[in-house]
Amino acid sequence: MADDKKHVYDESKIKTLSSLEHIRLRTGMYIGRIGDGSHYDDGCYILLKEVIDNAIDEFIMGYGKEVQIGIQDQSVTVRDFGRGIPLGKVVDCVSKINTGAKYNDEVFQFSVGLNGVGTKAVNALSKVFLVRSFREGEFAEASFKQGKLKNEKTGKAPKEADGTLIEFQPDPEVFKQVEFRPEHVERRLRHYSYLNSGLRLVYNGKTFQSRNGLLDLVMEDLEADSSEPIYPPLHYAEKTLEFCFTHSNSRYGETFYSFVNGQYTSDGGTHLSAFREGLLKAVNEYGHEKFDGDDVRESMVGAVSIRLQDPVFESQTKNKLGNTEIRTELVNRVREELLQFFNRNKEIAEKIFAKVQDTRQLRKELQDVKKLARERAKAITIRIPQLRDCKAHYNQAKGKGKGTMVFLTEGQSAAGSIVSCREVETQAIFVLRGKPLNVWDLKRDAVYKNDELYNLMRALDIEDNLEGLRYDKVILATDADVDGLHIRNLLITYFFRFFDQLVHDGHLFVLETPLFRARNKEQTIYCYSEAERDAAGEKLGKSCEVTRFKGLGEINPTEFKQFIGKEMRLSKVEYAPKQDAAGILGFYMGKNTPERKDYIMENLVVPVEE
Repeated sequence: MADDKKHVYDESKIKTLSSLEHIRLRTGMYIGRIGDGSHYDDGCYILLKEVIDNAIDEFIMGYGKEVQIGIQDQSVTVRDFGRGIPLGKVVDCVSKINTGAKYNDEVFQFSVGLNGVGTKAVNALSKVFLVRSFREGEFAEASFKQGKLKNEKTGKAPKEADGTLIEFQPDPEVFKQVEFRPEHVERRLRHYSYLNSGLRLVYNGKTFQSRNGLLDLVMEDLEADSSEPIYPPLHYAEKTLEFCFTHSNSRYGETFYSFVNGQYTSDGGTHLSAFREGLLKAVNEYGHEKFDGDDVRESMVGAVSIRLQDPVFESQTKNKLGNTEIRTELVNRVREELLQFFNRNKEIAEKIFAKVQDTRQLRKELQDVKKLARERAKAITIRIPQLRDCKAHYNQAKGKGKGTMVFLTEGQSAAGSIVSCREVETQAIFVLRGKPLNVWDLKRDAVYKNDELYNLMRALDIEDNLEGLRYDKVILATDADVDGLHIRNLLITYFFRFFDQLVHDGHLFVLETPLFRARNKEQTIYCYSEAERDAAGEKLGKSCEVTRFKGLGEINPTEFKQFIGKEMRLSKVEYAPKQDAAGILGFYMGKNTPERKDYIMENLVVPVEE
């Protein structure tokens, strides 16, 4: 009876939240992930974006060529030089949902923030929030705390240029510990500059400005990993459509940026798929061929940006455009513009055509390699010899099997410890035999020619697409020594190089296991760092015995069970777009051995003997 009373559904259970309460209670609906600032899409950067978007909208409409951004610790200031919020509506525009001028096409034609939520969400999720608008020598100001109005001011400001000033600090009650990382802020500002030629963005004294729009973006991407374009990037720009692309000889896969009204749509959408279709049609029509889209886009680096009056996004964070009605017209525009370009620039067109033909031939050769690899695997065994499977399996397409995982571990010794204590229903083990192949500078056929990498791909069932992924979590369980860290880096390189969607969707993890065991007769403490070891030694006193675990195989199964059980510590391998990851991985995993040697020698720390 007691349980029945708990689940009574009557009038008393119905609640009505104010817009402020709803934003704070359901934060993820408005800004996506909260995070701590370590990831580009964490909430603190979405708050910053929402404020800067308003300044960009002013620039698009022809008002204000500079935006000043200052960030010190958690405090953010954004000053634009647009028209300024109408003084009598300053409070309403930053605190009342569905209030703003962006519903009026006469005032804002190509705005991202059409839903009247942006700065209201920033206000509601800020410890302190201040807005000050300057218009024709006067100002109006309002300050808030957690979205609640605290103070208002008006007065004269004869020396201030028109525009709006916003100051805010993310609320620690929502964001806990958060840090604005300059590299993420700067990347966002570079995108703004590429999409708004002539706009000047000044961030903590550093200026971001672009003259050539998306052409600058494509060239920067190529320079990030020292890639050379096969032909000068093809660049088309007019008021509502801009695109730019080229092919590179040193890239695997395709790298595309897409934008709507200045907003980076990381998941693409209608505009990106329409651009790809128009590109494919133009190439096939010009060459009188029937190429596959993958053949045309292989090794391509490009960007597409559109502006439209009523964008429809699939989420509040605007990562994917959903306007299907624009598709046909956009496909035809891209096709027509490219055909005109090909006919005017036949030399470049022939280079594109030759590149696509070469890719098609390589893809056919890869199919032969795949066939041989599959036949070789069948000849050895029907099962994957390195895989000790679990009973349950993850099915991403059907949303089943949450909690299943596979440990990628080195050698039989470490595998033996996990086998003896694992949960057989949900935990599988894949045993690596030595160090995997470094694939950073290799092509896809390397996966099929190398037994280790081929069997790993088969074990995860990700050859064709990620929908077949066999486990919810792919966990790198390597020793905490130099060799183990090297193996970990080689595996991360493998996934980023050929299966980056697996990382993007949050399936790749690193198993954190203790480096030390400190114990006396009464207590045992497992330590994950030297600092924890020292603290444990002080706590346990002179009778403390410290053991250094050099490898997973040295931890007996009874102990190991707790490290892969409910208290398991996992670190997610965070996704970075190829243009960001390429520089780091290229340096550490590429063929630039002399540069790495110089770096090591310059940064080597030699312990001083006492």
